[in-house]
Amino acid sequence: MISYEDFSKLDMRIGTVLTAEEVPRSDKLIKLTMDFGTEQRTLMAGIKKWYAPEALVGRQIAILFNLEPRKVFGIDSQGMILAAEDSAGNVSVLGVDKKMENGAMVK
Repeated sequence: MISYEDFSKLDMRIGTVLTAEEVPRSDKLIKLTMDFGTEQRTLMAGIKKWYAPEALVGRQIAILFNLEPRKVFGIDSQGMILAAEDSAGNVSVLGVDKKMENGAMVK
């Protein structure tokens, strides 16, 4: 269990995928450029097994926005996408069921 105070530290937002491309020499990673209204960010996501990059462009998905940047394959990843994984290992990115403004807070 975590406290409400700990939970409130998480800044989760909705962004639109502008570009998505496979990462050379990686069999897991897709590089995403996302729009959050006030800024664009680059994220690296290990979802290549479940998504073709072109299927992600234009989608609105949720990310953990205030995660410390981390270099992945020499590229700064500025957040983490939120996804669900079932007992069979299938992964689905979390998105919205209607159009939201980029940067909308997930609560």
